[in-house]
Amino acid sequence: MRALIYFSRIFVGGLFIVSGIIKANDPLGFSYKLQEYFAESALNLPFLEPYALALAILACLAEIVLGFAVIFGAKMPLATWSLLLLTVFFGWLTFYTATCDESATYTILVDGIMEERPVTCVTDCGCFGDAMKGSLGRSLTPWESFYKDLILFIFIVPLFFKRNSIALNSSSQDAPLLGGALVIISLLSWVFGWGFPIVFAFIGFLGYLLMKRLREKPSWAVAGYITLMSLVFVYYGVEHLPMKDYRPYAVGKSIPEQMKSAEELGLEAPVYIYNYSLENETTGERVTVTSKEYLDDKWWEKKEWKQDKEATTGPFKISDGYEPTIPDFSVLDMEGSEINYEIFESEVPVLLVITYDVERASNNMDKISKLAAEAQAQGWNVYGMTSSLESAIDEFRHTYQLAFPYTYGDEKVLKTVVRSNPGVVLINQGTIMAKYSANDIPMFQDLQSKLNP
Repeated sequence: MRALIYFSRIFVGGLFIVSGIIKANDPLGFSYKLQEYFAESALNLPFLEPYALALAILACLAEIVLGFAVIFGAKMPLATWSLLLLTVFFGWLTFYTATCDESATYTILVDGIMEERPVTCVTDCGCFGDAMKGSLGRSLTPWESFYKDLILFIFIVPLFFKRNSIALNSSSQDAPLLGGALVIISLLSWVFGWGFPIVFAFIGFLGYLLMKRLREKPSWAVAGYITLMSLVFVYYGVEHLPMKDYRPYAVGKSIPEQMKSAEELGLEAPVYIYNYSLENETTGERVTVTSKEYLDDKWWEKKEWKQDKEATTGPFKISDGYEPTIPDFSVLDMEGSEINYEIFESEVPVLLVITYDVERASNNMDKISKLAAEAQAQGWNVYGMTSSLESAIDEFRHTYQLAFPYTYGDEKVLKTVVRSNPGVVLINQGTIMAKYSANDIPMFQDLQSKLNP
């Protein structure tokens, strides 16, 4: 039993620390995922959307602090109760995600009329942010995420029942528990291709060991120390860009290369099908056939059968294959025409000023306006990108005297490209050379140096 308790503390603690650090690295991205869950078409909790960032930060802190607490043996009754409730909640959330019916609908009252709208299924729970996709090529599926939470729950249960007998580590317990935790954290850091969690944990362990020397009962002091460490890291992620960028828009990556289809690369593409609902106009009989069966059996030649397009469901993937890493990057001019080629095939550097919502932009546009003017004076192409309405764009451009043209982009894509509103992205022949948040706008000379590193 002792070995099981030790392993459970090492495994659960290490996993929660790394999971919390991965989320804290990109707190805005995690908050966007929570907003997807809170949407009216998902969990129907729209009143929580304004608090998504605060809740995201709280969840990051909870995971990191509880992970350290389990390893240190600090306040185990409180820590294990918190871990149990947190894991049950995340287990419910991943189960909801895994069982969501994409063909389902919900009703809403609009101007006195009941409207039926499609349900939104969140396909990626965001358990490890974009780290899993960026390091291993794909995220956990909803069912895999659920099973991960189930395994965590299994290892938390013995800790919960033994919570009153686990006290702050003795000196002899520190060596195996801290050492084992570092092994788990190092393994996960290797999986995610990022050594920072090891450094973070090592600093946390050093502070804990020092406080044990200075205080007789340092549990709350250690908790405060770990919380402060975590807050500093989360603050950096909110005010700047993620320390580690796992997204396909990271510096050094080519956007057009990641947009190429399986056919262009000579690879097998995934196969999707739809379910068609057909009605016999003579007998009233209804049948459901797949799109493949519809083509193979030539249902369109059977004149008595009519397709109910509103009842069509899908697409459903029936076989895996290569899918572009970036499937949805599109730059539209004010008339709605796609101008991706102007960005990717430009013979001069391109500076994108991305403001997904001009009405919620930070107050650092004056610096960006100056930088854009210098770039244009040197012959660079500068474009603004937003998902805002044209009237809001016009007012925004007038306020900050922006001389560069604005284009349209999907809000979700723009939030993915750069975690700042506004943010600046330098592109050269389709490759991202540099990215900056609104709080880190560089001098033009610094920006220019990124072209010849």
